[in-house]
Amino acid sequence: MLKRLLPFLAWPAPTRASLRADLVAGTSVALILIPQALAYAQLAGVPAYWGLYAAMLPAVIGALFGSSVWLSTGPVALTALLSAASIAPFATQGSDAFLAHTIALALLSGLIQVAFGLARGGMLFSLLSHPVLMGFINAATLLIALSQLPTLLGIKVQTGAHFLYDTWHLAARLGETHLPSLAFGIGAITMLLAFRRLAPRLPGVLVTVAVLTAASYFGGYAAAGGRVVGIIPQGLPVPALPALDFEMLQNLIPAAFVIALISFMEAMSSARVIAAKTRTDWNENQELIGQGLAKIAASLCQSLPVSGSFSRSAILHQSGGRTGLASVFSALLVLLTLLYLSGLLHHLPLPVLAAIIMVAVLNLANPGAIRRAWHASRDDGAAAIGTFAATLLFAPNIQNGILTGILLSLALFLYRGMTPRAIAVGLHADGTLRDAARFDLPPLHPLIGILRFDAALNFVNAATFEDAVLKLERERPGIRFLLVAAGGINELDASGAEMLFSLAERLRADGVTLVISAAKKQVTDVMERIGLDTAIGRDNMYSTDRFAIDGLLARAGEK
Repeated sequence: MLKRLLPFLAWPAPTRASLRADLVAGTSVALILIPQALAYAQLAGVPAYWGLYAAMLPAVIGALFGSSVWLSTGPVALTALLSAASIAPFATQGSDAFLAHTIALALLSGLIQVAFGLARGGMLFSLLSHPVLMGFINAATLLIALSQLPTLLGIKVQTGAHFLYDTWHLAARLGETHLPSLAFGIGAITMLLAFRRLAPRLPGVLVTVAVLTAASYFGGYAAAGGRVVGIIPQGLPVPALPALDFEMLQNLIPAAFVIALISFMEAMSSARVIAAKTRTDWNENQELIGQGLAKIAASLCQSLPVSGSFSRSAILHQSGGRTGLASVFSALLVLLTLLYLSGLLHHLPLPVLAAIIMVAVLNLANPGAIRRAWHASRDDGAAAIGTFAATLLFAPNIQNGILTGILLSLALFLYRGMTPRAIAVGLHADGTLRDAARFDLPPLHPLIGILRFDAALNFVNAATFEDAVLKLERERPGIRFLLVAAGGINELDASGAEMLFSLAERLRADGVTLVISAAKKQVTDVMERIGLDTAIGRDNMYSTDRFAIDGLLARAGEK
């Protein structure tokens, strides 16, 4: 019980070798995390140094109370964008109200995740289907890249109610581009892509930041009107709970739920991939608690919502990290940077941070997933495309895009449930019952009609099943036996059972006998409990399709 409450107690006892491995892995992550934290804080619309706050205590809490020792917690692009977009309708970016809403959003989304984890409700997060998630992520990737264009170009813009309109307005102002800012941005993108392609093992982000910060300092970029990180306050933030009021809660709870959902899906994907590679277990409910507590810690540290990072988690694992101490070491290095090296970040150009964001989100884009969803199922493809379009159209309120996707996927799921596959079948040459229309199969016997139903028989589709049976009866007016091949029915509820009662009686009145074959145990158990097997007639219940065919052919011959 104690290890369930405090998962870090289950970590193996540290040895000199494991401590060395964790230190190396933690250092590798910190070299990436520090510039990324500054960049993602900018994406969230808060001061850049808030990203460093979010990379310390929240990272430690996420490692201590999560179930995956390789999941690196901290600022991430998607959660940062969601945070900024969720607060934009209620406060002006950069204002005290905006900052207060950001801190409150971290607290609320964390509380939601902890509540779901304690209630063991991790499976509820599966309501977000993969096509919907991919549609949202691809749209969000595009929005993230576009949102960094003003900083990259050095153009100050006023954000409006529609992000796409703002982007179009920016295109009309390209003549106002601040050329030094553009040069730093393009230079950063070039360096980052070169490091990724030619020297992926080197800390390309850190080297890019160091080189271009030095160039900014010696070249007088700030004096030329360029925007830099500026002064980073000395010391650490004083832990404090955010001030909440009813109006703020009313505004932020829907957004907090969306952030809790999306950020956990991102963390979950990282944990699953690493668990598969290492052949280790992970617990989604415990991870919910760990990620939720990390967000609460971020709120107490006066910072933005955090999540598990796919890229940094991969680095943590590939660098040889063995326990969660690797994340602790990473957080300590961020702390040392904040305390003793923050002055070196003063002249870091903001276009460089914009470039870091734009290059980082390239890993998120996956248009092929939408294409595969369309080829796999038109419904899933429509859900992915609908989510993509809604996210773009609703921007900056992108949380409405994901909610639209969830509602669309649930509506399509319900529609599929209401219109399951119910087909007339015939006896194939291989002895099985196949689709009569597809394989051009003749009726088994003039007196016998056979229908196969491939779905649970419940209140959603009971009417569809009944219509299919009566349609077959109308199309074959001479039949005396109507066989339902029930092997595909894995559930029978009260509505389905009542429909079968009335259907058997109606068919009997028409001189047709309802016959059931290959029903699963959970279905026959329901039929026996309510007497449906007696109403249909136990002689009309066959354990397999083959027995039913042989039995009905014999009975039809007698007639």
